[in-house]
Amino acid sequence: MNFPARAAAIAFIAVAAVPQGCASSSTELTLEDGRIVAPSADGVLKVTVARSDVPLFGEIRTENGRRVFEPRFPFKPGVEYHVVFESSGRRLEKRFILPAPAASPPTAVTAVFPGRDALPENLLKFYLHFSAPMSRREAYQRVRLLDGAGKPVELPFLEIGEELWDRSGTRLTLLFDPGRIKRGLKPREDSGPALEEGKSYTLVIDAEWPDAQGRPLREGHRKPFKVVAPDERQPDPKKWKILPPKVGSKEPLAIQFEESLDEAMLHRSIIVVDAAGAPVEGRIEIALQETLWSFIPAGPWKPGAHSLQVDTVLEDMAGNSIDRPFEVDVVRPVEKSIGAKVLRLPFTPK
Repeated sequence: MNFPARAAAIAFIAVAAVPQGCASSSTELTLEDGRIVAPSADGVLKVTVARSDVPLFGEIRTENGRRVFEPRFPFKPGVEYHVVFESSGRRLEKRFILPAPAASPPTAVTAVFPGRDALPENLLKFYLHFSAPMSRREAYQRVRLLDGAGKPVELPFLEIGEELWDRSGTRLTLLFDPGRIKRGLKPREDSGPALEEGKSYTLVIDAEWPDAQGRPLREGHRKPFKVVAPDERQPDPKKWKILPPKVGSKEPLAIQFEESLDEAMLHRSIIVVDAAGAPVEGRIEIALQETLWSFIPAGPWKPGAHSLQVDTVLEDMAGNSIDRPFEVDVVRPVEKSIGAKVLRLPFTPK
Protein backbone atom coordinates (compact mmCIF):
# COMPACT_ATOMS: atom_id res chain seq x y z
CA MET A 1 0.00 0.00 0.00
CA ASN A 2 1.62 3.24 -1.15
CA PHE A 3 0.88 6.64 0.36
CA PRO A 4 1.71 9.93 -1.38
CA ALA A 5 4.77 11.77 -0.10
CA ARG A 6 2.69 14.78 1.01
CA ALA A 7 0.48 12.69 3.30
CA ALA A 8 3.50 10.82 4.66
CA ALA A 9 5.31 14.07 5.45
CA ILE A 10 2.49 15.08 7.77
CA ALA A 11 3.04 11.86 9.70
CA PHE A 12 6.82 12.41 10.18
CA ILE A 13 7.80 13.15 13.77
CA ALA A 14 11.02 15.12 14.23
CA VAL A 15 13.49 13.62 16.73
CA ALA A 16 15.17 16.14 18.98
CA ALA A 17 17.82 13.82 20.40
CA VAL A 18 20.76 14.08 17.99
CA PRO A 19 24.32 13.24 19.06
CA GLN A 20 26.40 16.31 19.88
CA GLY A 21 28.60 17.49 17.03
CA CYS A 22 26.34 16.07 14.32
CA ALA A 23 24.21 18.18 12.05
CA SER A 24 20.56 17.35 11.61
CA SER A 25 17.75 18.37 9.30
CA SER A 26 14.08 17.58 9.78
CA THR A 27 13.29 17.80 6.06
CA GLU A 28 15.91 15.70 4.28
CA LEU A 29 14.54 12.24 4.99
CA THR A 30 11.33 11.64 3.06
CA LEU A 31 8.79 8.92 2.38
CA GLU A 32 8.03 8.69 -1.33
CA ASP A 33 5.71 6.06 -2.81
CA GLY A 34 6.15 3.77 0.17
CA ARG A 35 9.97 4.07 0.21
CA ILE A 36 12.37 5.90 2.52
CA VAL A 37 14.64 8.30 0.62
CA ALA A 38 17.84 9.80 2.05
CA PRO A 39 19.37 13.00 0.60
CA SER A 40 22.60 11.45 -0.73
CA ALA A 41 23.98 8.16 -1.98
CA ASP A 42 26.91 8.07 0.43
CA GLY A 43 25.97 6.87 3.88
CA VAL A 44 24.31 4.21 5.98
CA LEU A 45 20.52 4.06 6.04
CA LYS A 46 18.75 2.05 8.73
CA VAL A 47 15.00 1.56 9.23
CA THR A 48 13.48 -0.16 12.28
CA VAL A 49 10.19 -0.30 14.13
CA ALA A 50 10.40 2.37 16.85
CA ARG A 51 11.81 1.12 20.16
CA SER A 52 13.26 -1.90 18.38
CA ASP A 53 16.79 -2.37 17.10
CA VAL A 54 15.83 -5.03 14.55
CA PRO A 55 16.21 -3.72 10.96
CA LEU A 56 13.24 -4.10 8.63
CA PHE A 57 13.58 -6.50 5.71
CA GLY A 58 13.96 -4.65 2.44
CA GLU A 59 16.26 -3.51 -0.32
CA ILE A 60 18.67 -0.57 -0.06
CA ARG A 61 19.90 0.87 -3.34
CA THR A 62 21.03 4.09 -4.99
CA GLU A 63 18.70 6.02 -7.30
CA ASN A 64 19.40 9.44 -8.84
CA GLY A 65 22.17 10.16 -6.36
CA ARG A 66 20.05 9.31 -3.31
CA ARG A 67 19.94 6.34 -0.94
CA VAL A 68 16.61 4.51 -1.07
CA PHE A 69 15.10 1.87 1.22
CA GLU A 70 12.20 -0.19 -0.19
CA PRO A 71 10.59 -2.50 2.39
CA ARG A 72 9.87 -6.09 1.45
CA PHE A 73 6.34 -5.59 2.77
CA PRO A 74 4.52 -2.22 2.78
CA PHE A 75 4.74 -0.02 5.88
CA LYS A 76 1.69 -0.54 8.09
CA PRO A 77 -0.58 2.32 9.17
CA GLY A 78 -0.47 3.07 12.89
CA VAL A 79 3.01 1.58 13.39
CA GLU A 80 5.81 3.99 14.37
CA TYR A 81 9.04 3.58 12.38
CA HIS A 82 12.52 4.91 13.18
CA VAL A 83 14.86 6.02 10.38
CA VAL A 84 18.56 6.88 10.79
CA PHE A 85 20.90 8.06 8.03
CA GLU A 86 24.59 8.70 8.78
CA SER A 87 26.88 10.24 6.21
CA SER A 88 30.19 12.11 6.55
CA GLY A 89 29.73 12.88 10.24
CA ARG A 90 26.15 14.00 9.76
CA ARG A 91 23.25 12.11 11.34
CA LEU A 92 19.65 12.49 10.19
CA GLU A 93 17.00 10.89 12.31
CA LYS A 94 13.22 10.61 11.83
CA ARG A 95 10.25 8.81 13.24
CA PHE A 96 7.05 8.47 11.23
CA ILE A 97 3.60 6.91 11.43
CA LEU A 98 1.47 6.32 8.35
CA PRO A 99 -2.04 7.71 8.68
CA ALA A 100 -4.84 5.18 8.85
CA PRO A 101 -6.57 4.75 5.48
CA ALA A 102 -10.14 5.83 5.00
CA ALA A 103 -12.71 3.28 6.07
CA SER A 104 -13.51 0.74 3.36
CA PRO A 105 -15.81 -2.27 3.08
CA PRO A 106 -14.52 -5.52 4.61
CA THR A 107 -12.32 -7.56 2.32
CA ALA A 108 -14.07 -10.46 0.58
CA VAL A 109 -13.14 -13.53 -1.43
CA THR A 110 -14.13 -12.57 -4.98
CA ALA A 111 -13.24 -15.76 -6.87
CA VAL A 112 -11.59 -19.15 -6.62
CA PHE A 113 -10.12 -20.77 -9.73
CA PRO A 114 -10.45 -23.26 -11.30
CA GLY A 115 -14.11 -22.42 -11.45
CA ARG A 116 -15.29 -25.95 -12.25
CA ASP A 117 -16.87 -28.23 -9.67
CA ALA A 118 -15.28 -31.35 -11.22
CA LEU A 119 -11.48 -31.21 -10.99
CA PRO A 120 -8.79 -33.71 -12.06
CA GLU A 121 -7.03 -35.88 -9.50
CA ASN A 122 -3.73 -34.28 -10.50
CA LEU A 123 -4.95 -30.68 -10.06
CA LEU A 124 -1.87 -28.49 -9.66
CA LYS A 125 -3.13 -25.27 -8.06
CA PHE A 126 -5.90 -22.99 -6.85
CA TYR A 127 -5.99 -19.22 -7.33
CA LEU A 128 -7.66 -17.31 -4.49
CA HIS A 129 -8.80 -13.77 -5.38
CA PHE A 130 -9.61 -11.08 -2.78
CA SER A 131 -11.18 -7.64 -3.08
CA ALA A 132 -8.28 -5.92 -1.25
CA PRO A 133 -4.67 -6.72 -0.23
CA MET A 134 -4.31 -9.49 2.32
CA SER A 135 -1.89 -10.10 5.19
CA ARG A 136 1.13 -12.33 4.58
CA ARG A 137 2.27 -15.53 6.30
CA GLU A 138 -1.28 -16.52 7.19
CA ALA A 139 -2.34 -18.61 4.18
CA TYR A 140 -1.48 -22.10 5.37
CA GLN A 141 -3.23 -21.50 8.69
CA ARG A 142 -6.34 -20.07 7.04
CA VAL A 143 -6.99 -22.49 4.17
CA ARG A 144 -8.05 -26.10 4.67
CA LEU A 145 -8.95 -28.97 2.37
CA LEU A 146 -11.68 -31.20 3.80
CA ASP A 147 -12.59 -34.68 2.55
CA GLY A 148 -16.14 -35.93 2.04
CA ALA A 149 -16.51 -36.65 5.75
CA GLY A 150 -15.40 -33.16 6.72
CA LYS A 151 -11.99 -34.34 7.91
CA PRO A 152 -8.92 -32.19 7.00
CA VAL A 153 -6.62 -33.68 4.38
CA GLU A 154 -3.12 -33.79 5.84
CA LEU A 155 -0.60 -31.38 4.23
CA PRO A 156 -2.13 -31.23 0.73
CA PHE A 157 -0.40 -27.98 -0.25
CA LEU A 158 3.21 -27.03 -0.87
CA GLU A 159 3.92 -24.61 2.00
CA ILE A 160 6.26 -21.89 0.71
CA GLY A 161 7.76 -19.45 3.20
CA GLU A 162 7.15 -16.29 1.18
CA GLU A 163 3.74 -17.42 -0.18
CA LEU A 164 2.87 -16.86 -3.83
CA TRP A 165 1.06 -13.50 -3.91
CA ASP A 166 0.77 -11.24 -6.94
CA ARG A 167 2.17 -7.71 -6.72
CA SER A 168 -1.15 -6.27 -5.55
CA GLY A 169 -1.47 -8.75 -2.68
CA THR A 170 -4.97 -9.70 -3.85
CA ARG A 171 -4.29 -13.05 -5.57
CA LEU A 172 -2.72 -16.07 -3.90
CA THR A 173 -1.46 -19.09 -5.83
CA LEU A 174 -2.01 -22.21 -3.72
CA LEU A 175 0.05 -25.12 -5.07
CA PHE A 176 -0.66 -28.74 -4.34
CA ASP A 177 2.44 -30.65 -3.19
CA PRO A 178 3.94 -32.00 -6.47
CA GLY A 179 5.37 -34.91 -4.47
CA ARG A 180 1.79 -36.13 -3.97
CA ILE A 181 0.87 -35.62 -7.62
CA LYS A 182 3.68 -37.31 -9.52
CA ARG A 183 3.71 -41.11 -9.44
CA GLY A 184 6.75 -42.85 -8.00
CA LEU A 185 7.70 -40.07 -5.58
CA LYS A 186 8.02 -40.88 -1.87
CA PRO A 187 5.39 -38.40 -0.53
CA ARG A 188 2.76 -39.98 -2.80
CA GLU A 189 3.85 -43.51 -1.86
CA ASP A 190 3.79 -42.66 1.87
CA SER A 191 0.65 -40.52 2.09
CA GLY A 192 -1.17 -41.14 -1.17
CA PRO A 193 -2.45 -38.41 -3.51
CA ALA A 194 -3.98 -35.33 -1.92
CA LEU A 195 -7.02 -35.77 -4.17
CA GLU A 196 -8.50 -39.13 -5.16
CA GLU A 197 -10.69 -39.83 -8.17
CA GLY A 198 -14.34 -40.43 -7.32
CA LYS A 199 -14.24 -38.59 -3.98
CA SER A 200 -15.62 -35.19 -2.92
CA TYR A 201 -13.76 -32.38 -1.18
CA THR A 202 -14.30 -28.82 0.05
CA LEU A 203 -11.76 -26.01 0.00
CA VAL A 204 -12.43 -23.84 3.06
CA ILE A 205 -11.18 -20.25 3.54
CA ASP A 206 -11.30 -19.04 7.15
CA ALA A 207 -13.37 -15.92 7.83
CA GLU A 208 -10.82 -14.84 10.46
CA TRP A 209 -8.03 -14.45 7.88
CA PRO A 210 -6.87 -10.82 8.37
CA ASP A 211 -6.43 -8.51 5.42
CA ALA A 212 -3.48 -6.10 5.12
CA GLN A 213 -5.20 -3.75 7.58
CA GLY A 214 -5.64 -6.51 10.14
CA ARG A 215 -9.40 -6.84 9.64
CA PRO A 216 -11.06 -10.27 9.28
CA LEU A 217 -12.73 -11.19 6.01
CA ARG A 218 -16.34 -10.20 5.51
CA GLU A 219 -17.16 -13.91 5.53
CA GLY A 220 -15.52 -17.26 4.94
CA HIS A 221 -15.69 -19.11 1.64
CA ARG A 222 -16.28 -22.75 0.71
CA LYS A 223 -15.68 -24.40 -2.66
CA PRO A 224 -17.08 -27.94 -2.87
CA PHE A 225 -15.93 -30.11 -5.77
CA LYS A 226 -15.70 -33.66 -7.04
CA VAL A 227 -12.54 -35.32 -8.30
CA VAL A 228 -12.41 -36.98 -11.71
CA ALA A 229 -9.70 -38.92 -13.54
CA PRO A 230 -6.21 -37.41 -13.85
CA ASP A 231 -5.60 -35.18 -16.88
CA GLU A 232 -2.37 -36.16 -18.59
CA ARG A 233 -3.01 -34.63 -22.02
CA GLN A 234 -1.36 -31.43 -23.21
CA PRO A 235 -3.59 -28.57 -24.44
CA ASP A 236 -3.84 -28.80 -28.24
CA PRO A 237 -4.23 -25.44 -30.04
CA LYS A 238 -5.23 -27.33 -33.20
CA LYS A 239 -8.50 -28.12 -31.46
CA TRP A 240 -9.23 -24.53 -30.42
CA LYS A 241 -12.01 -22.69 -32.21
CA ILE A 242 -11.23 -19.09 -33.12
CA LEU A 243 -14.28 -16.83 -33.55
CA PRO A 244 -13.14 -13.75 -35.53
CA PRO A 245 -14.87 -10.35 -35.08
CA LYS A 246 -16.30 -8.05 -37.72
CA VAL A 247 -14.10 -5.45 -39.43
CA GLY A 248 -14.78 -1.93 -38.17
CA SER A 249 -16.53 -3.17 -35.02
CA LYS A 250 -15.43 -3.51 -31.41
CA GLU A 251 -16.77 -7.03 -31.20
CA PRO A 252 -14.71 -9.40 -29.09
CA LEU A 253 -12.34 -11.88 -30.64
CA ALA A 254 -12.97 -15.22 -28.95
CA ILE A 255 -11.27 -18.59 -28.58
CA GLN A 256 -13.13 -21.67 -27.39
CA PHE A 257 -10.92 -24.29 -25.73
CA GLU A 258 -11.64 -28.00 -25.44
CA GLU A 259 -10.80 -27.92 -21.72
CA SER A 260 -10.38 -25.44 -18.86
CA LEU A 261 -7.01 -23.69 -18.95
CA ASP A 262 -5.03 -21.85 -16.26
CA GLU A 263 -6.98 -18.65 -15.50
CA ALA A 264 -4.01 -16.46 -14.54
CA MET A 265 -1.87 -17.60 -17.47
CA LEU A 266 -4.67 -16.89 -19.94
CA HIS A 267 -4.33 -13.18 -19.09
CA ARG A 268 -0.66 -13.05 -20.10
CA SER A 269 0.04 -15.94 -22.51
CA ILE A 270 -1.98 -14.83 -25.57
CA ILE A 271 -1.28 -11.62 -27.49
CA VAL A 272 -3.24 -10.25 -30.46
CA VAL A 273 -1.10 -8.88 -33.31
CA ASP A 274 -2.35 -6.86 -36.29
CA ALA A 275 -1.39 -7.08 -39.96
CA ALA A 276 1.67 -4.87 -39.36
CA GLY A 277 2.90 -7.10 -36.56
CA ALA A 278 2.05 -4.62 -33.78
CA PRO A 279 0.20 -5.70 -30.62
CA VAL A 280 -3.47 -4.68 -30.56
CA GLU A 281 -4.55 -2.75 -27.46
CA GLY A 282 -7.52 -4.09 -25.53
CA ARG A 283 -8.63 -6.11 -22.53
CA ILE A 284 -9.07 -9.82 -21.86
CA GLU A 285 -12.04 -11.59 -20.30
CA ILE A 286 -12.23 -15.24 -19.25
CA ALA A 287 -15.56 -17.08 -19.01
CA LEU A 288 -17.36 -20.44 -19.09
CA GLN A 289 -15.14 -22.01 -16.43
CA GLU A 290 -11.95 -20.96 -18.21
CA THR A 291 -12.93 -22.51 -21.56
CA LEU A 292 -13.65 -19.17 -23.31
CA TRP A 293 -11.04 -16.45 -23.90
CA SER A 294 -12.28 -13.11 -25.22
CA PHE A 295 -10.36 -10.02 -26.34
CA ILE A 296 -12.20 -6.69 -26.48
CA PRO A 297 -10.20 -4.17 -28.58
CA ALA A 298 -9.68 -0.55 -27.54
CA GLY A 299 -10.58 0.57 -31.08
CA PRO A 300 -12.37 -0.84 -34.14
CA TRP A 301 -10.90 -3.90 -35.83
CA LYS A 302 -8.86 -3.09 -38.93
CA PRO A 303 -8.98 -5.20 -42.11
CA GLY A 304 -6.22 -7.62 -43.01
CA ALA A 305 -4.55 -10.71 -41.60
CA HIS A 306 -4.05 -10.79 -37.83
CA SER A 307 -2.60 -13.46 -35.58
CA LEU A 308 -2.67 -14.75 -32.03
CA GLN A 309 0.75 -15.22 -30.46
CA VAL A 310 0.41 -18.03 -27.91
CA ASP A 311 3.17 -18.70 -25.39
CA THR A 312 3.58 -22.48 -25.19
CA VAL A 313 4.02 -22.33 -21.40
CA LEU A 314 0.21 -21.94 -21.20
CA GLU A 315 -1.12 -24.74 -18.96
CA ASP A 316 -4.30 -26.60 -18.17
CA MET A 317 -5.60 -27.30 -14.65
CA ALA A 318 -3.12 -30.14 -14.13
CA GLY A 319 -0.02 -28.18 -15.16
CA ASN A 320 0.27 -29.74 -18.61
CA SER A 321 1.56 -27.01 -20.90
CA ILE A 322 1.21 -26.74 -24.67
CA ASP A 323 4.94 -27.47 -24.84
CA ARG A 324 5.13 -30.50 -22.54
CA PRO A 325 3.12 -32.60 -20.06
CA PHE A 326 3.48 -32.02 -16.32
CA GLU A 327 4.42 -35.64 -15.64
CA VAL A 328 6.99 -37.19 -17.97
CA ASP A 329 7.82 -40.89 -18.10
CA VAL A 330 11.61 -40.73 -18.43
CA VAL A 331 11.79 -44.44 -19.27
CA ARG A 332 9.09 -44.54 -21.93
CA PRO A 333 8.30 -40.97 -22.94
CA VAL A 334 4.97 -40.73 -24.74
CA GLU A 335 4.84 -36.99 -25.39
CA LYS A 336 7.63 -34.73 -26.60
CA SER A 337 8.21 -31.02 -26.43
CA ILE A 338 6.83 -29.24 -29.49
CA GLY A 339 10.08 -27.24 -29.60
CA ALA A 340 8.52 -23.79 -30.04
CA LYS A 341 8.22 -21.02 -27.46
CA VAL A 342 5.49 -19.13 -29.34
CA LEU A 343 2.77 -20.40 -31.66
CA ARG A 344 1.14 -18.09 -34.20
CA LEU A 345 -2.51 -18.71 -34.97
CA PRO A 346 -3.78 -16.61 -37.91
CA PHE A 347 -7.23 -15.04 -38.16
CA THR A 348 -8.81 -12.29 -40.25
CA PRO A 349 -11.63 -10.00 -39.09
CA LYS A 350 -14.70 -10.70 -41.24
